[in-house]
Amino acid sequence: MSSLDKMWLSFYAMGFMAISMGLIYTSRYKLKNRVLKILFAIIAYVLLITSFFAMVYLVFNGPTGGA
Repeated sequence: MSSLDKMWLSFYAMGFMAISMGLIYTSRYKLKNRVLKILFAIIAYVLLITSFFAMVYLVFNGPTGGA
C-alpha cells in the first residue's frame, strides 16, 4: 500500500469516527423511536470498529520507505 493510500485510509477512518460520534449522540439523546435508536447505534458501532481496525493496520504497518 502506498503512502498516499495510507493517507486516504487514515482520513476515512477519522471520518468514520466523527460520524459514529454523531450517530451515538443522536441515538442516545435526540431520538425517541426505539427502532431508530438501535439502528443508529449499530451503524455507529460498526463504523467505530471499522475505523479501529484501519488505524491498527496503519500504525503497525509502519512507513513505506519512500524518497
